[in-house]
Amino acid sequence: MNRFFLVFLFFISILVVEAQDTVYARSVIKKLTSKKFLGRGYVNNGVNKAAHYLNKEFREIGLDPFTAAFSQTYRFDVNSFPNKIDVVVDGKKLKAGEHYLIDPTSQAIKSNFKLIRKDSLTFVSANEGKEIEVRLKKKLTYTVATSLNNKLVIELLKDSFMGDLKEINVEFKNKFIRDFESQNIVGYVKGIEQPDSFLVFSAHYDHLGAMGKTAYFPGANDNASGVSMLLNLAKYFQKNPSRYSVAFLLFSGEEAGLLGSKYYTEHPLFPLKQIKFLTNLDLLGTGNDGIMVVNASMYKSQFEKLVSVNNEKKYVPQIKQRGKAANSDHYWFSEKGVPCFFIYTLGGTTSYHDVYDIEKTLPLTDYSDVGKLLIDFNSSL
Repeated sequence: MNRFFLVFLFFISILVVEAQDTVYARSVIKKLTSKKFLGRGYVNNGVNKAAHYLNKEFREIGLDPFTAAFSQTYRFDVNSFPNKIDVVVDGKKLKAGEHYLIDPTSQAIKSNFKLIRKDSLTFVSANEGKEIEVRLKKKLTYTVATSLNNKLVIELLKDSFMGDLKEINVEFKNKFIRDFESQNIVGYVKGIEQPDSFLVFSAHYDHLGAMGKTAYFPGANDNASGVSMLLNLAKYFQKNPSRYSVAFLLFSGEEAGLLGSKYYTEHPLFPLKQIKFLTNLDLLGTGNDGIMVVNASMYKSQFEKLVSVNNEKKYVPQIKQRGKAANSDHYWFSEKGVPCFFIYTLGGTTSYHDVYDIEKTLPLTDYSDVGKLLIDFNSSL
């Protein structure tokens, strides 16, 4: 009876640890997607408010900084829309994020346009030297701009509009911020046997911010999920130090063009040649259909090792592979010759770069198992 009870407690403890990983992940994702951080962008300094929170998490986990602080600051230009936006089409007042998106390169305007159909999905017009293009889209997908355009482009959700569009009224002001100060956040756990060699985990914590007074882009899957995984891994390796040092890099500026990771690779806090392997974490909130590995064909032996670990432990349903791609922060490391993967989960939510990427609907389907796979894989290197 006592032996059975001990075995029972052992399995319960495993379940508690796994549940706690997900509980902590949920708390991180909920915090990062909250209105306080307004989509971790450039309205009301949301991205730096998130950075302050993440600095605090690094300290509480017990990571060491490479310099006097975890933050590495840098600057870039960025456009934003902090004020009220009014868009009215044929007398119908529209909701930002739900019915329309303003192109992120747009500048302030107050004007009425009579629309002319250009093709089945595009309407155009000009008024007092100002051009507008209205595009009908099946899905509204936003991004971040670091420059401005004289032509106004507005995307409308196609299913919300039937037939010809006659007229559009647009009024808003933009705020173009020059030399916006942002920050990467960097910490590490010292290795036991070879502290000058590094395993590295990276993720971007910025997102798209807000559009006007009513819409913001929470970015639960992209990439609060990856940040939460990085923090969970930091907690694990702080309690279970590796033979190598393990560094944790949180980048800003990813949505603005991989700017934070580019700056870091040009100003590394330890020599890039000391990186044994880097795993970039983005879009980790699902997993119904397994994971995708970018750079798999570039680093075949490491990919085979990852697949071997999964075949043995059966962590995720499948591991798919892609070649080189400049689609996340691993890219600049690849360009510098650092061996690395970009891993993201497959299946589940289709919300991406929109107002619907929220914590409540993020399933975290295979979150714990992906974490175990990452730990086992990196421990095998």
